[in-house]
Amino acid sequence: MRDSDDPRDRPDFGRRVRLRRAVGALALAAVPALLVAAPLVPLAALLGPAGLGVLAPAALGGIPPVVAAALAAVVLGPGGSALLGPVLVDRRIARLPEADVDDRHGAFVDDRVSTLAEAVGVDAPAVTVVRADAANVAVADGYRGARLVVSTRLLALPAADRDAALRHALVRLRTREAAVTTALLPALALVETVALLATVLVGRRTDRSAADRRVNRIHGYEPEEDRVPPRAYTIAGVLLWLLLLPAWVPAAVGDRLYVGGGRRDADAAVARLGTAERDGLGNAVAFAGEAAGAADWPPLLDRLSLASMADAETGRVRGTSRQEARFRLALLRSKRSL
Repeated sequence: MRDSDDPRDRPDFGRRVRLRRAVGALALAAVPALLVAAPLVPLAALLGPAGLGVLAPAALGGIPPVVAAALAAVVLGPGGSALLGPVLVDRRIARLPEADVDDRHGAFVDDRVSTLAEAVGVDAPAVTVVRADAANVAVADGYRGARLVVSTRLLALPAADRDAALRHALVRLRTREAAVTTALLPALALVETVALLATVLVGRRTDRSAADRRVNRIHGYEPEEDRVPPRAYTIAGVLLWLLLLPAWVPAAVGDRLYVGGGRRDADAAVARLGTAERDGLGNAVAFAGEAAGAADWPPLLDRLSLASMADAETGRVRGTSRQEARFRLALLRSKRSL
């Protein structure tokens, strides 16, 4: 029986979790819609029905061109992202260095994943073992099928830790979180890339130090006087951030509520199975965060993974921080039910 102060005993706990998931999913889905609407709506306002092509019938039917363009963006944005997401993930996985696993070990991994998938209640995904120092596992899902990507270092963990990490990924497959995140990855990756570029431009150091000037004179090189002024980089970065902000805000909210919250939900599902599973998952999360080799794990798979491998700058751009891992670990190491 759970303790009386367990938050899961409260009647509104399930509703709050469902509300958080729904708000997070809607925030993430808004990102590709906004990216498509950014050029489409001004174009509709400028050209009117005649210049909208496929949107012209809707406009002629009494719908204003701007409204027709906005509605089209709501459909085309998430729909196009959902078509590209699995392709993008598959191509990134194909570029990862596959581990040199013999048939016996490969069959063991497949069999173990199948056994855990049956226990979780999902069809066993295809498994790709990659050679990486990062102790991590990611799960992707889409119309191309589900795929589990696991590093050799995670497979080398003790059996209880390894199985808990694999089960965590399969729970995210069962809750459809992996499918939603995979579908929206192209839009999120685009926002993240542009945000990183804008941040680099704002913080770009263009003023040369005295040491730089001495080196230039030694090598007989002096930059032209009409080089790009330092303020131009800052202004360009600020303008880029302002243009990106309408899409970045829902992306950051969705990352916190849906992706980060989904990891905690999967933690809770694994921890409720028993002390061994709780301790194993805690050990896997702790080791993933502390072990070297984070650079081996592709940023594109980060949102689909057991633990985030993002560096500090990327974490800030996503609106997240390393506190997420510490908070998860604190919950797993506590004595109360998650």
